[in-house]
Amino acid sequence: MNLTTRAFLATTTLVLSGASAIAAEDLNALIWCDHADPALLEPFEQAHGIRVNVKEYEGTAAGLAILDQSRPGDWDVMVIDAVDVGRAVDLGLLAALPDDAVPTDSFFPEVVMTDNNSRDGITYAVTEKFGYNTIAYNKNNVDPAAMEDMSNLWSDEYAGRIAVYDYYLPVLGLVGLEQGVATADLNADAVEGLRDRMYALKSSARQVSDVVASQTALATGEVDILIGGGEWITAVLSAESPELDWTIPKQGALRWAQSIAVLEGSENKDMAVEFVKYITSAEGQARLATSSCYWGMPANTAAGDVLSDAEKTALRWDQQADYLARTQLYPVPDADLDKAMQDLWTDMLQQ
Repeated sequence: MNLTTRAFLATTTLVLSGASAIAAEDLNALIWCDHADPALLEPFEQAHGIRVNVKEYEGTAAGLAILDQSRPGDWDVMVIDAVDVGRAVDLGLLAALPDDAVPTDSFFPEVVMTDNNSRDGITYAVTEKFGYNTIAYNKNNVDPAAMEDMSNLWSDEYAGRIAVYDYYLPVLGLVGLEQGVATADLNADAVEGLRDRMYALKSSARQVSDVVASQTALATGEVDILIGGGEWITAVLSAESPELDWTIPKQGALRWAQSIAVLEGSENKDMAVEFVKYITSAEGQARLATSSCYWGMPANTAAGDVLSDAEKTALRWDQQADYLARTQLYPVPDADLDKAMQDLWTDMLQQ
């Protein structure tokens, strides 16, 4: 599949105009672009004789805004940053999952994330996919050894050759790590302390862009480095662009993890639970891991029996123990910290 086709798939969504336009037996999912792949959805649709309508979003704030503007029952399923599940639970948005819905015995232990996906012994979501926001680069044009130290990214050598992933949480987290601040220690003062570093990064960057534009820029040679990139950018291109690579530098990196949940307002909860079961099954996990929009590690290790050796190599399956040990979760900001982070991001973009 070529890059143009991938970009089309990644940006094509069904925008729902209201419940009247949706058949009662349909399932309506608020998702990240990897769930829009027909190769993922069609087996479930055929097995259950329904249609899965999807709407893509990026960033929890955008997803919550969509729900706020929707009517109860408009949406059945939601994909969300694992670290933000508690936020959605507090807002009364997520339904409790049946105790036996998704056994996690075969999951990577580090990504079960019970503290995030559960509250007071009740499970509201399950981790489905994870990976790393770190440094992706073209190893034909960039010295791989230099990418092992994040501080090198501010070198004049790379001015105009950098793209920055347009999502404030992972990028501020990465810059914090470069400055010696753990993601759990980010507060308003620490965020303000990153201002000069963020401004300098913006001045060196050719672009600040979303998933598709970032991937395209790296693949076409518009840029040589993507800050915030990782296997989710390069693995899907590994066959046709083996020069694209990624690393976790000595300062560490951020681990993203996405969860899937059933929405409390769903009028089709039984089918929504079936969708969650499918997505977290070995077959569903393998298809999700290698989605046309972006690749990532499946939470369920059973997917390893379905993925090909080449796919596991591209995902660096055998190196996960080391990567999991050397990465930190996204920051989990309260309202004040989130505002401080978004304000700095906005100010940076205007430089």
